[in-house]
Amino acid sequence: MDDFFNVLQVEELVSRLESIPPLDVEKLSLDKSHGRYLARDIHAAEDLPATHRSAMDGYAVRSSDTFGAGESNPAYLEKITDLGICEVPDFSLASGKCAGIVTGGTLPLGADAVVMQEYVHEMGAGTVEVRRPVAPWENVMLRGEDISSGDVVLKAGQRTGFRQTAMLAAMGIEDWRFFRLPRVGIVSTGDELVDIKEHPAPGRIRDVNSHALAHLVRENGGVVSSYGIVRDQEKDLARILRTALDDNDVLLISGGSSVGQRDFTLRAMQAVSGLEILAHGLAISPGKPTIFARKDNRYIWGLPGQVGSVQVVMLVLVLPFLQHLQGADSPFAGEDKSLVRARLSRNLASRYGRRDYVRVRLEEDEQGYVAAPVLGKSGLLRTVFQADGLIWIPANCEGLLKGDQVKVKIIS
Repeated sequence: MDDFFNVLQVEELVSRLESIPPLDVEKLSLDKSHGRYLARDIHAAEDLPATHRSAMDGYAVRSSDTFGAGESNPAYLEKITDLGICEVPDFSLASGKCAGIVTGGTLPLGADAVVMQEYVHEMGAGTVEVRRPVAPWENVMLRGEDISSGDVVLKAGQRTGFRQTAMLAAMGIEDWRFFRLPRVGIVSTGDELVDIKEHPAPGRIRDVNSHALAHLVRENGGVVSSYGIVRDQEKDLARILRTALDDNDVLLISGGSSVGQRDFTLRAMQAVSGLEILAHGLAISPGKPTIFARKDNRYIWGLPGQVGSVQVVMLVLVLPFLQHLQGADSPFAGEDKSLVRARLSRNLASRYGRRDYVRVRLEEDEQGYVAAPVLGKSGLLRTVFQADGLIWIPANCEGLLKGDQVKVKIIS
């Protein structure tokens, strides 16, 4: 397999990636679940609120006792008590009566509304004057209005943020089952690479990708192990592959995936017993020489060495794959959930049969956002820094025209 004999469409590879099962499940306490994906649906075991509760400070009443009340024709009620926030009333409110209540307080039986305290005047001797009517259940949080017992309140595949944490806490759930975080090994290849602490001699460059990839992986939940720089020696790379595959769920190798005399990644993979090459070449630009391989339940990405190309492949395929392994719901649908729509600032040509990704800078005019392509060679860092996002030209399209509406995948 020394050439791109079987170039895959992006959709074909995504379909294969989606068929891979997520990682195993572990139980975590609530305070350690931030950013983790739920492995099981959560069903409510109780109603929230558990009782009819006041939504504000005021007076619990029978709403019918206030009908027709106004500034010139107030209703007069007898206040029988002031209810505390934790008090559960053991009486039923009769017609003509009311009870003082605070926000969150439980309504007594018979009461079906709360009059805001601003519209009530206490006359003395227990008599209150109500100067505004209330409708049934006005200013009341109904039992089970937030959550009803048995409801699915959180679904498997949701990522735990502050809202999910709040719901877990409200349900009294101290721990739950979450998908495990992927362990990700990172290797940079190339005789031309030097450590970032070194001043590169002519013909050498600092190793940028291992640091940039580690940052992206950590941002997306992966636990990173770095294996440093491997020179262009097939045996050395094969040895590192065997070690890294034992220790990680996913291995990222930057550089050495192209077809050429000095590109050893594919041959090093083929030297690893039991490793299966699932893709070598994608109908995507930049990033055509991408490799995807598997050994049992461990996975290898052979990535381009150019910083611009590797960024595209990471954003479009690798990071959604890491989220998929963590149990995320439909991570590869991210292109359909783009945050920004914009008009293209110029014509863009594309080769039919491949999906082209183009970096764009977002500008704004009186009609909205404009996507201005940031063009340049894939090895230039400036194309990464100047871009706010990516647009894509479908494989069945020969280009886009100035003014076309495009969806922009934001680069953070």
